[in-house]
Amino acid sequence: MNILMFTNTYTPYTGGVAQSVLRFANACRKHGHQVMIVAPEFHGVPSAEKHVIRFPALCNLSEGNFSVPVPVPGVISASVKAFAPDIVHSHHPFLLGDTALRIAAAYNIPVVFTHHTMYENYTHYIPGDSKRLKRFVIEMVGGYCNLCDAVIAPSQTIADLLASRGINVPIHVIATGVDTDIFSREDNNKASFRKRLKIPSDTFVVGHVGRLAPEKNLAFLAEAVARFLIRYPDACFLVAGAGPSEKAIKTIFRDYGLSSRLYLLGVLASEELIEAYHTMDVFVFSSHLETQGIVLIEAMAAGTPVVALDAPGVREVVVDRRNGRLLLEEDPETFVAAIGWIYGMYPEHKEKLKKEILKTVQEFSMPQVTSRLLALYQSMIHSKSGWRDIDSGSWASARRRIEKEWEILNNIVFALGNGALSLYTPQISPANHPHR
Repeated sequence: MNILMFTNTYTPYTGGVAQSVLRFANACRKHGHQVMIVAPEFHGVPSAEKHVIRFPALCNLSEGNFSVPVPVPGVISASVKAFAPDIVHSHHPFLLGDTALRIAAAYNIPVVFTHHTMYENYTHYIPGDSKRLKRFVIEMVGGYCNLCDAVIAPSQTIADLLASRGINVPIHVIATGVDTDIFSREDNNKASFRKRLKIPSDTFVVGHVGRLAPEKNLAFLAEAVARFLIRYPDACFLVAGAGPSEKAIKTIFRDYGLSSRLYLLGVLASEELIEAYHTMDVFVFSSHLETQGIVLIEAMAAGTPVVALDAPGVREVVVDRRNGRLLLEEDPETFVAAIGWIYGMYPEHKEKLKKEILKTVQEFSMPQVTSRLLALYQSMIHSKSGWRDIDSGSWASARRRIEKEWEILNNIVFALGNGALSLYTPQISPANHPHR
Protein backbone atom coordinates (compact mmCIF):
# COMPACT_ATOMS: atom_id res chain seq x y z
CA MET A 1 0.00 0.00 0.00
CA ASN A 2 0.96 3.62 -0.52
CA ILE A 3 -0.11 5.49 2.62
CA LEU A 4 -0.28 9.30 2.67
CA MET A 5 -0.32 10.81 6.18
CA PHE A 6 -1.14 14.43 7.09
CA THR A 7 -0.11 15.88 10.44
CA ASN A 8 0.26 19.38 11.91
CA THR A 9 3.04 18.19 14.24
CA TYR A 10 6.02 16.03 13.35
CA THR A 11 9.70 15.63 14.09
CA PRO A 12 11.79 17.27 15.39
CA TYR A 13 8.84 18.34 17.57
CA THR A 14 8.51 15.68 20.27
CA GLY A 15 4.80 15.75 21.19
CA GLY A 16 2.57 12.69 21.44
CA VAL A 17 0.93 13.05 18.01
CA ALA A 18 4.30 13.52 16.30
CA GLN A 19 5.62 10.39 17.97
CA SER A 20 2.50 8.43 17.07
CA VAL A 21 2.82 9.37 13.38
CA LEU A 22 6.53 8.51 13.35
CA ARG A 23 6.04 5.14 15.04
CA PHE A 24 3.19 4.03 12.82
CA ALA A 25 4.96 5.22 9.67
CA ASN A 26 8.10 3.27 10.55
CA ALA A 27 6.11 0.19 11.50
CA CYS A 28 4.15 0.24 8.23
CA ARG A 29 7.41 0.57 6.27
CA LYS A 30 8.79 -2.50 8.07
CA HIS A 31 5.81 -4.40 6.69
CA GLY A 32 6.84 -3.38 3.16
CA HIS A 33 4.41 -0.48 2.65
CA GLN A 34 5.28 2.99 1.39
CA VAL A 35 4.48 5.95 3.65
CA MET A 36 4.66 9.63 2.69
CA ILE A 37 4.14 12.22 5.43
CA VAL A 38 2.90 15.77 4.86
CA ALA A 39 3.90 18.02 7.77
CA PRO A 40 4.81 21.64 8.60
CA GLU A 41 8.28 23.11 8.80
CA PHE A 42 9.98 23.06 12.20
CA HIS A 43 13.28 24.51 13.31
CA GLY A 44 15.91 21.77 13.14
CA VAL A 45 14.39 19.75 10.29
CA PRO A 46 17.14 17.69 8.57
CA SER A 47 18.24 19.10 5.22
CA ALA A 48 18.08 15.71 3.48
CA GLU A 49 14.75 14.32 4.66
CA LYS A 50 13.18 11.32 2.94
CA HIS A 51 9.49 10.49 2.55
CA VAL A 52 8.32 13.83 3.98
CA ILE A 53 6.70 16.83 2.27
CA ARG A 54 7.09 20.01 4.33
CA PHE A 55 4.70 22.96 4.26
CA PRO A 56 5.81 26.47 5.21
CA ALA A 57 4.57 27.22 8.74
CA LEU A 58 3.83 30.11 11.06
CA CYS A 59 5.57 30.85 14.34
CA ASN A 60 4.38 29.33 17.60
CA LEU A 61 0.81 29.93 18.74
CA SER A 62 0.85 31.55 22.21
CA GLU A 63 2.57 29.22 24.71
CA GLY A 64 1.73 26.03 22.84
CA ASN A 65 4.99 25.86 20.90
CA PHE A 66 3.22 24.47 17.84
CA SER A 67 4.06 25.35 14.26
CA VAL A 68 0.94 26.26 12.28
CA PRO A 69 1.19 25.01 8.67
CA VAL A 70 0.01 27.21 5.84
CA PRO A 71 -1.48 24.93 3.16
CA VAL A 72 -0.31 26.49 -0.11
CA PRO A 73 -2.17 25.34 -3.25
CA GLY A 74 0.01 23.32 -5.55
CA VAL A 75 2.81 22.67 -3.02
CA ILE A 76 2.20 18.92 -2.89
CA SER A 77 0.34 18.21 -6.15
CA ALA A 78 3.29 16.82 -8.10
CA SER A 79 4.65 14.82 -5.17
CA VAL A 80 1.27 13.26 -4.40
CA LYS A 81 0.67 12.39 -8.04
CA ALA A 82 4.05 10.67 -8.25
CA PHE A 83 3.41 8.82 -4.97
CA ALA A 84 -0.03 7.57 -6.13
CA PRO A 85 -1.57 7.04 -2.68
CA ASP A 86 -4.01 4.22 -1.95
CA ILE A 87 -5.29 5.77 1.27
CA VAL A 88 -5.06 9.05 3.19
CA HIS A 89 -4.57 9.11 6.96
CA SER A 90 -5.29 12.46 8.61
CA HIS A 91 -4.04 13.16 12.13
CA HIS A 92 -5.67 16.57 12.64
CA PRO A 93 -9.13 17.95 11.76
CA PHE A 94 -7.93 21.43 10.77
CA LEU A 95 -5.16 23.12 8.75
CA LEU A 96 -3.49 20.17 6.96
CA GLY A 97 -6.53 18.08 7.85
CA ASP A 98 -8.45 20.22 5.36
CA THR A 99 -5.84 19.42 2.70
CA ALA A 100 -6.09 15.70 3.53
CA LEU A 101 -9.81 15.70 2.72
CA ARG A 102 -9.25 17.53 -0.55
CA ILE A 103 -6.54 15.11 -1.67
CA ALA A 104 -8.72 12.10 -0.80
CA ALA A 105 -11.64 13.60 -2.71
CA ALA A 106 -9.46 14.47 -5.73
CA TYR A 107 -8.08 10.94 -5.99
CA ASN A 108 -11.32 9.24 -4.90
CA ILE A 109 -9.50 7.24 -2.22
CA PRO A 110 -10.57 6.54 1.38
CA VAL A 111 -9.53 8.78 4.26
CA VAL A 112 -9.23 7.79 7.91
CA PHE A 113 -8.82 10.26 10.78
CA THR A 114 -7.22 9.55 14.16
CA HIS A 115 -8.82 11.53 16.98
CA HIS A 116 -5.64 12.03 19.02
CA THR A 117 -6.72 15.02 21.11
CA MET A 118 -9.69 16.53 22.92
CA TYR A 119 -9.24 19.76 20.99
CA GLU A 120 -11.79 21.76 22.97
CA ASN A 121 -9.52 21.47 26.01
CA TYR A 122 -6.72 23.37 24.25
CA THR A 123 -8.51 26.57 23.24
CA HIS A 124 -6.75 28.44 26.07
CA TYR A 125 -3.79 28.77 23.68
CA ILE A 126 -5.94 31.09 21.54
CA PRO A 127 -6.24 34.71 22.77
CA GLY A 128 -9.74 35.31 24.13
CA ASP A 129 -10.65 31.68 24.89
CA SER A 130 -14.41 31.31 25.34
CA LYS A 131 -17.13 28.71 25.86
CA ARG A 132 -18.46 29.58 22.43
CA LEU A 133 -15.11 28.79 20.87
CA LYS A 134 -15.01 25.42 22.66
CA ARG A 135 -18.47 24.61 21.30
CA PHE A 136 -17.41 25.57 17.80
CA VAL A 137 -14.36 23.31 18.07
CA ILE A 138 -16.51 20.34 19.11
CA GLU A 139 -18.84 21.00 16.16
CA MET A 140 -15.95 21.31 13.73
CA VAL A 141 -14.25 18.10 14.88
CA GLY A 142 -17.52 16.17 14.77
CA GLY A 143 -18.26 17.42 11.28
CA TYR A 144 -14.76 16.53 10.16
CA CYS A 145 -15.11 12.97 11.49
CA ASN A 146 -18.29 12.49 9.49
CA LEU A 147 -16.52 13.57 6.28
CA CYS A 148 -14.04 10.71 6.68
CA ASP A 149 -14.61 7.05 5.82
CA ALA A 150 -13.56 5.91 9.31
CA VAL A 151 -12.29 7.32 12.58
CA ILE A 152 -9.64 5.85 14.86
CA ALA A 153 -10.00 6.42 18.61
CA PRO A 154 -6.93 5.72 20.77
CA SER A 155 -9.13 4.29 23.55
CA GLN A 156 -12.63 2.91 24.09
CA THR A 157 -13.53 5.90 26.28
CA ILE A 158 -12.85 8.27 23.37
CA ALA A 159 -14.71 5.99 20.97
CA ASP A 160 -17.79 6.09 23.23
CA LEU A 161 -17.55 9.88 23.52
CA LEU A 162 -17.36 10.32 19.75
CA ALA A 163 -20.36 8.07 19.25
CA SER A 164 -22.32 10.13 21.79
CA ARG A 165 -21.48 13.28 19.81
CA GLY A 166 -23.16 12.00 16.68
CA ILE A 167 -20.22 10.54 14.74
CA ASN A 168 -21.93 8.25 12.25
CA VAL A 169 -18.95 6.72 10.42
CA PRO A 170 -17.25 3.54 11.72
CA ILE A 171 -15.12 4.14 14.82
CA HIS A 172 -12.20 1.78 15.46
CA VAL A 173 -10.21 1.61 18.69
CA ILE A 174 -6.48 1.44 17.85
CA ALA A 175 -4.03 2.72 20.44
CA THR A 176 -0.65 4.18 19.59
CA GLY A 177 1.88 1.44 20.08
CA VAL A 178 5.20 1.36 21.88
CA ASP A 179 8.34 -0.53 20.91
CA THR A 180 8.25 -2.59 24.08
CA ASP A 181 11.56 -4.33 23.33
CA ILE A 182 13.44 -1.02 23.31
CA PHE A 183 11.87 0.34 26.48
CA SER A 184 12.10 -2.95 28.40
CA ARG A 185 15.66 -3.97 27.55
CA GLU A 186 17.90 -4.59 30.53
CA ASP A 187 21.15 -3.14 29.16
CA ASN A 188 20.31 0.39 30.33
CA ASN A 189 22.79 1.47 32.98
CA LYS A 190 20.56 2.71 35.78
CA ALA A 191 23.48 3.23 38.14
CA SER A 192 25.35 5.32 35.55
CA PHE A 193 22.32 7.54 34.90
CA ARG A 194 21.87 8.20 38.61
CA LYS A 195 25.57 8.90 38.99
CA ARG A 196 25.48 11.51 36.22
CA LEU A 197 22.63 13.26 38.02
CA LYS A 198 24.26 12.76 41.44
CA ILE A 199 21.24 10.84 42.74
CA PRO A 200 22.25 8.35 45.49
CA SER A 201 21.65 4.71 44.58
CA ASP A 202 19.26 4.19 47.51
CA THR A 203 17.06 7.21 46.65
CA PHE A 204 13.41 6.51 45.79
CA VAL A 205 12.84 8.27 42.44
CA VAL A 206 9.39 9.65 41.64
CA GLY A 207 9.31 10.44 37.90
CA HIS A 208 7.29 12.17 35.23
CA VAL A 209 7.73 12.57 31.46
CA GLY A 210 5.75 14.85 29.18
CA ARG A 211 5.10 18.34 27.90
CA LEU A 212 5.04 20.71 30.86
CA ALA A 213 1.85 22.59 30.07
CA PRO A 214 -1.15 23.83 32.11
CA GLU A 215 -3.56 21.30 30.62
CA LYS A 216 -1.43 18.49 32.09
CA ASN A 217 -2.48 19.51 35.64
CA LEU A 218 1.14 19.76 36.75
CA ALA A 219 0.58 22.23 39.59
CA PHE A 220 -1.46 19.55 41.34
CA LEU A 221 1.17 16.91 40.57
CA ALA A 222 4.03 19.05 41.89
CA GLU A 223 2.07 19.80 45.07
CA ALA A 224 1.34 16.10 45.71
CA VAL A 225 4.92 14.98 45.01
CA ALA A 226 6.33 17.77 47.19
CA ARG A 227 4.16 16.59 50.09
CA PHE A 228 5.41 13.05 49.53
CA LEU A 229 9.04 14.20 49.58
CA ILE A 230 8.49 16.08 52.84
CA ARG A 231 7.49 12.78 54.48
CA TYR A 232 10.12 10.64 52.77
CA PRO A 233 13.56 12.29 52.98
CA ASP A 234 15.13 9.58 50.82
CA ALA A 235 13.02 10.47 47.77
CA CYS A 236 13.39 12.90 44.86
CA PHE A 237 11.39 14.08 41.84
CA LEU A 238 12.76 13.59 38.31
CA VAL A 239 10.98 15.39 35.45
CA ALA A 240 11.75 14.99 31.74
CA GLY A 241 10.11 17.51 29.44
CA ALA A 242 9.77 21.22 28.79
CA GLY A 243 7.02 23.79 28.64
CA PRO A 244 5.38 26.78 30.31
CA SER A 245 4.53 24.91 33.54
CA GLU A 246 8.19 24.39 34.40
CA LYS A 247 8.19 27.69 36.31
CA ALA A 248 5.18 26.62 38.43
CA ILE A 249 6.88 23.33 39.35
CA LYS A 250 10.05 25.16 40.38
CA THR A 251 8.06 27.64 42.46
CA ILE A 252 6.17 24.93 44.38
CA PHE A 253 9.38 23.04 45.19
CA ARG A 254 11.14 26.24 46.19
CA ASP A 255 8.28 27.16 48.53
CA TYR A 256 8.55 23.73 50.18
CA GLY A 257 12.32 24.06 50.45
CA LEU A 258 12.81 21.08 48.14
CA SER A 259 14.63 22.63 45.16
CA SER A 260 17.68 20.43 45.71
CA ARG A 261 15.51 17.30 45.31
CA LEU A 262 13.94 18.40 42.03
CA TYR A 263 15.66 17.27 38.81
CA LEU A 264 14.35 19.05 35.69
CA LEU A 265 16.04 17.35 32.75
CA GLY A 266 14.40 19.05 29.78
CA VAL A 267 13.59 17.06 26.63
CA LEU A 268 15.66 13.86 26.55
CA ALA A 269 17.07 12.02 23.55
CA SER A 270 15.70 8.49 23.08
CA GLU A 271 18.49 6.63 24.90
CA GLU A 272 18.44 9.00 27.85
CA LEU A 273 14.66 8.80 28.02
CA ILE A 274 14.78 5.02 28.29
CA GLU A 275 17.41 5.29 31.03
CA ALA A 276 15.21 7.80 32.84
CA TYR A 277 12.23 5.42 32.84
CA HIS A 278 14.40 2.64 34.25
CA THR A 279 15.74 4.99 36.92
CA MET A 280 12.24 5.78 38.24
CA ASP A 281 10.73 3.75 41.06
CA VAL A 282 7.27 5.10 40.27
CA PHE A 283 5.84 7.14 37.39
CA VAL A 284 3.26 9.80 38.32
CA PHE A 285 0.61 11.29 36.04
CA SER A 286 -2.15 13.79 36.72
CA SER A 287 -3.62 14.87 33.38
CA HIS A 288 -7.40 14.61 32.94
CA LEU A 289 -7.27 15.25 29.19
CA GLU A 290 -5.44 12.30 27.67
CA THR A 291 -6.93 10.25 24.87
CA GLN A 292 -4.32 7.58 25.64
CA GLY A 293 -1.19 8.76 27.44
CA ILE A 294 1.71 7.16 25.55
CA VAL A 295 4.16 7.94 28.35
CA LEU A 296 2.24 5.59 30.64
CA ILE A 297 2.90 2.68 28.29
CA GLU A 298 6.57 3.66 27.91
CA ALA A 299 7.04 3.78 31.67
CA MET A 300 5.28 0.46 32.16
CA ALA A 301 7.33 -1.13 29.36
CA ALA A 302 10.36 -0.31 31.51
CA GLY A 303 8.67 -2.17 34.38
CA THR A 304 7.87 1.04 36.26
CA PRO A 305 4.56 1.17 38.17
CA VAL A 306 2.24 4.12 37.56
CA VAL A 307 0.19 6.30 39.90
CA ALA A 308 -2.34 8.31 37.89
CA LEU A 309 -5.61 10.19 38.12
CA ASP A 310 -8.57 8.62 36.37
CA ALA A 311 -8.98 10.00 32.84
CA PRO A 312 -10.00 8.88 29.34
CA GLY A 313 -7.29 6.61 27.97
CA VAL A 314 -5.60 6.25 31.36
CA ARG A 315 -8.31 3.99 32.75
CA GLU A 316 -7.78 1.58 29.84
CA VAL A 317 -4.13 1.16 30.83
CA VAL A 318 -3.92 1.38 34.61
CA VAL A 319 -5.91 -1.08 36.73
CA ASP A 320 -5.97 -0.01 40.36
CA ARG A 321 -3.84 -2.19 42.66
CA ARG A 322 -3.18 -4.69 39.87
CA ASN A 323 -0.59 -2.92 37.71
CA GLY A 324 -0.45 0.45 39.50
CA ARG A 325 -2.79 2.93 41.16
CA LEU A 326 -5.72 4.66 39.45
CA LEU A 327 -7.18 7.40 41.63
CA LEU A 328 -10.78 8.52 41.20
CA GLU A 329 -10.43 11.76 43.16
CA GLU A 330 -8.02 14.64 42.70
CA ASP A 331 -6.75 14.96 46.24
CA PRO A 332 -3.06 15.55 47.09
CA GLU A 333 -3.18 13.39 50.22
CA THR A 334 -4.74 10.48 48.35
CA PHE A 335 -2.01 10.83 45.71
CA VAL A 336 0.70 10.88 48.41
CA ALA A 337 -0.74 7.71 49.94
CA ALA A 338 -0.77 5.98 46.54
CA ILE A 339 2.92 6.76 45.97
CA GLY A 340 3.55 5.52 49.50
CA TRP A 341 1.80 2.26 48.59
CA ILE A 342 4.46 1.67 45.93
CA TYR A 343 7.25 2.88 48.22
CA GLY A 344 6.32 0.48 51.04
CA MET A 345 5.90 -2.65 48.95
CA TYR A 346 7.78 -5.80 49.86
CA PRO A 347 10.11 -7.10 47.08
CA GLU A 348 7.89 -10.11 46.32
CA HIS A 349 4.86 -7.84 45.91
CA LYS A 350 6.83 -5.53 43.62
CA GLU A 351 7.78 -8.49 41.46
CA LYS A 352 4.14 -9.57 41.19
CA LEU A 353 3.17 -6.01 40.27
CA LYS A 354 5.88 -5.89 37.60
CA LYS A 355 4.59 -9.09 35.99
CA GLU A 356 1.12 -7.55 35.70
CA ILE A 357 2.64 -4.36 34.28
CA LEU A 358 4.52 -6.19 31.53
CA LYS A 359 1.45 -8.28 30.75
CA THR A 360 -0.55 -5.08 30.19
CA VAL A 361 2.15 -3.59 27.98
CA GLN A 362 1.98 -6.44 25.47
CA GLU A 363 -1.49 -5.26 24.43
CA PHE A 364 0.14 -2.02 23.23
CA SER A 365 3.18 -3.44 21.44
CA MET A 366 3.86 -2.04 17.97
CA PRO A 367 3.34 -5.38 16.16
CA GLN A 368 -0.12 -5.77 17.71
CA VAL A 369 -1.43 -2.27 17.01
CA THR A 370 0.20 -2.04 13.57
CA SER A 371 -1.56 -5.24 12.50
CA ARG A 372 -4.88 -3.68 13.46
CA LEU A 373 -4.09 -0.48 11.58
CA LEU A 374 -3.01 -2.27 8.40
CA ALA A 375 -6.12 -4.47 8.51
CA LEU A 376 -8.25 -1.33 8.70
CA TYR A 377 -6.40 0.23 5.76
CA GLN A 378 -6.93 -2.90 3.65
CA SER A 379 -10.64 -3.09 4.43
CA MET A 380 -11.12 0.59 3.57
CA ILE A 381 -9.25 0.30 0.28
CA HIS A 382 -11.41 -2.66 -0.72
CA SER A 383 -14.54 -0.66 0.08
CA LYS A 384 -15.75 2.07 -2.22
CA SER A 385 -14.87 5.59 -1.10
CA GLY A 386 -17.72 8.09 -1.23
CA TRP A 387 -17.60 11.61 -2.70
CA ARG A 388 -17.23 14.41 -0.11
CA ASP A 389 -18.53 17.96 -0.36
CA ILE A 390 -16.07 19.46 2.09
CA ASP A 391 -17.14 23.05 1.51
CA SER A 392 -20.65 22.59 2.85
CA GLY A 393 -22.27 20.95 5.84
CA SER A 394 -21.67 21.23 9.59
CA TRP A 395 -17.87 20.94 9.47
CA ALA A 396 -17.41 23.73 6.95
CA SER A 397 -19.94 25.90 8.78
CA ALA A 398 -18.25 25.41 12.16
CA ARG A 399 -14.84 26.02 10.61
CA ARG A 400 -15.97 29.34 9.13
CA ARG A 401 -17.46 30.36 12.47
CA ILE A 402 -14.22 29.53 14.29
CA GLU A 403 -12.23 31.53 11.75
CA LYS A 404 -14.57 34.48 12.27
CA GLU A 405 -14.27 34.10 16.06
CA TRP A 406 -10.47 34.16 15.82
CA GLU A 407 -10.64 37.17 13.53
CA ILE A 408 -12.79 39.06 16.05
CA LEU A 409 -10.52 38.10 18.93
CA ASN A 410 -7.42 39.17 17.04
CA ASN A 411 -9.03 42.53 16.25
CA ILE A 412 -9.71 43.03 19.97
CA VAL A 413 -6.13 42.08 20.87
CA PHE A 414 -4.78 44.46 18.24
CA ALA A 415 -6.98 47.31 19.49
CA LEU A 416 -5.75 46.79 23.06
CA GLY A 417 -2.15 46.85 21.88
CA ASN A 418 -1.57 43.45 23.43
CA GLY A 419 0.91 42.38 20.77
CA ALA A 420 -0.19 38.74 20.99
CA LEU A 421 0.22 36.49 17.99
CA SER A 422 -2.34 36.97 15.25
CA LEU A 423 -3.24 33.94 13.19
CA TYR A 424 -3.78 36.22 10.22
CA THR A 425 -0.62 38.34 10.36
CA PRO A 426 2.13 35.86 11.29
CA GLN A 427 5.85 35.66 10.61
CA ILE A 428 6.59 32.93 8.10
CA SER A 429 10.18 32.39 9.12
CA PRO A 430 11.43 28.86 9.84
CA ALA A 431 14.14 30.39 11.99
CA ASN A 432 11.45 31.53 14.43
CA HIS A 433 10.00 28.08 15.02
CA PRO A 434 10.75 26.72 18.49
CA HIS A 435 12.09 23.18 18.68
CA ARG A 436 10.55 22.36 21.99
